[in-house]
Amino acid sequence: MSAENGKNGTPDTLAGPRPEPLRFYGTTWVEHDNGYTARRVGLAVGSLAAAAAACFVLRVAYQGLQIADIGSFVSLLMIVMFAICSALAFRHTWSGFGTRPDPDRQASLRGLLAIGFVGSLLAYFFRTFTEAPGEKLHRAEYERAREDYEKRTTRRSGNPSKKRRRR
Repeated sequence: MSAENGKNGTPDTLAGPRPEPLRFYGTTWVEHDNGYTARRVGLAVGSLAAAAAACFVLRVAYQGLQIADIGSFVSLLMIVMFAICSALAFRHTWSGFGTRPDPDRQASLRGLLAIGFVGSLLAYFFRTFTEAPGEKLHRAEYERAREDYEKRTTRRSGNPSKKRRRR
């Protein structure tokens, strides 16, 4: 994104808005360069592996409850709780890729998202098949900012001191 200015080999900075970096991708999502595809593949595999490991940990926890013989109601309650929280976390994470989440709502759902972390990992995994998670939202915001910048900078033309005065 930078060009050499030719004087002493220092890069010129481009005027206008800068793209917001995405977690794990930086700004490679803008031009899909510098290992963007490899990152998407790696993060898809990583998020799926993390979800599988989380399911294994949950399975061990469930077996611990069975060994403790606390009853079928509590075991069922735990399964339903993790299933519902994971589904809600999946939906919340998936919708967060298309719109900016409300910070107050995000704070109030922090516990639910922590319990349903498997759903968030799976949402991240499935989203990496189409784009870097959040790329569509960031691209739309970046393009809008670039357009607004272009409108602001191209509005005036010519030298204002040579403008003829009205009488």
